Amino acid sequence: MSDVRVGIVGAGANTTAKHIPLLQAIAGVEIVGVANRSEGSSAAVAERFGIPKTYGHWEQAVADTDTNAIVIGTWPYLHCPVTLAALDAGKHVLTEARMAMDAGEARHMLDASLANPALVAQVVPSPITLFADATIQRLITEGYLGRLLAVESRVRGGFLDSQSPMHWRQNRELSGNNILALGIYYEAIMRWVGRAANVMARAKTFTGKRLNETGELQPIEVPEHLDIAADLECGAQLHLQQSAVAALLEDDAVYLFGSEGTLRLTGDKLFGGRKGDREFTEISITEGERGEWRVEADFVAAIRGEHRVTHTTFADGVHYMEFTDAVARSIRTGRVEAV
Repeated sequence: MSDVRVGIVGAGANTTAKHIPLLQAIAGVEIVGVANRSEGSSAAVAERFGIPKTYGHWEQAVADTDTNAIVIGTWPYLHCPVTLAALDAGKHVLTEARMAMDAGEARHMLDASLANPALVAQVVPSPITLFADATIQRLITEGYLGRLLAVESRVRGGFLDSQSPMHWRQNRELSGNNILALGIYYEAIMRWVGRAANVMARAKTFTGKRLNETGELQPIEVPEHLDIAADLECGAQLHLQQSAVAALLEDDAVYLFGSEGTLRLTGDKLFGGRKGDREFTEISITEGERGEWRVEADFVAAIRGEHRVTHTTFADGVHYMEFTDAVARSIRTGRVEAV
């Protein structure tokens, strides 16, 4: 009999592309049932992946005595209630990022996990820098940058399309305080240089209303362009720009500027240059340091007691939600807000 028996709540793109097939590829793991947004979509996923059960509602997945782990692949609005119910039912939890609608929900989730220390509680990590994280951390430790002075992160968008329907990320009722890929990039940067102490944010929304999934016009409250200046606890300054409208920006890139060197991460490549250099040189990442997507394997290994969760803990998730909340407060107040 399988020792890890999973109920799936929410079977969107990442769940069907990653979580389900990669869990099914692990010996001793069985996906028992799935609850998606409708009976039809649940049945389609079950047939595609050979999953024996479908549930009419997420509560049935949590209550099913055949499951001992719940994977939450829904939008953020359900992450907290499903997590709390699953932990209360004695089941391990892997929840999709972003962790919650806001920091208050995230803290409730962390408290519930601390009250159930025998249960694994994991957030799907930001994947964009996994390949280079260990190399960047080593270079910083070895003094490649000298004293870290500033971090710059810019994320491109496309030309404004005010006629397109509302995406779930633009719907505050589904995504809460999460804005674009803000939490994803901040989580990655936090792995290298630590946490932010305070933030000042400016944001713009250029489209007043969009058609939601029921065909009704709904106001857009989630910014389409965001600029953040933050003081990091290490003493450096962070500038983080997220945009849905920065069309033709050359590429997504993160820069680490130091007194002795600079690192540039873009796509799947890492570049560096030291004082006296005229241009960047690509930095090779050894196989021993190259990270990769291991979310499902790590979740199962943690359940089996083989190692602890590192990517991503509920405690780290709470912090990036606190950062996200501070950004939201600064947008409202126009002031510097503590994280």
